[in-house]
Amino acid sequence: MIESGGDSIGRILIVEFTEQDGSAFDEVMQVLNQHPNFEQLQLKNMPMLSLPGLDIYPDRRKVYRNSNEINLTTKEFEIFYLLVINKGRVLTYDQIYHKVWNEDAIGNEKNAVKCHIRNIRDKLDATIPKAPFVIKCVREVGYCFEVNAE
Repeated sequence: MIESGGDSIGRILIVEFTEQDGSAFDEVMQVLNQHPNFEQLQLKNMPMLSLPGLDIYPDRRKVYRNSNEINLTTKEFEIFYLLVINKGRVLTYDQIYHKVWNEDAIGNEKNAVKCHIRNIRDKLDATIPKAPFVIKCVREVGYCFEVNAE
């Protein structure tokens, strides 16, 4: 709620609900909408990407594996999301580095990308070892995200 004018204090309330909290969200919004000064601002809601055992919420920058949140750093999320949306396509080290770091590669892009990929794999494998997807290394070229066909 944002208040304005006179001696009133401006207030901002940010609340995040999961998909399972739909009824609670509806109840809260029903109460808030009864107040004439209530102003609701909503972020653009990007669709969730759902793969076997994996849910990705690009607008919230969150990844869930079998309902467990995977805590990725900003760069890790950007790399992972880039690979997922290009599923089945090999992205070169240069392409990944340029897109995520927004700068031209100067020779260390391979090590930077490799290090982040290793961290992503470790975090994904820590939740449940046998995943129905893989971040495949294409030697001396780059990486590819693939969903295992079962």
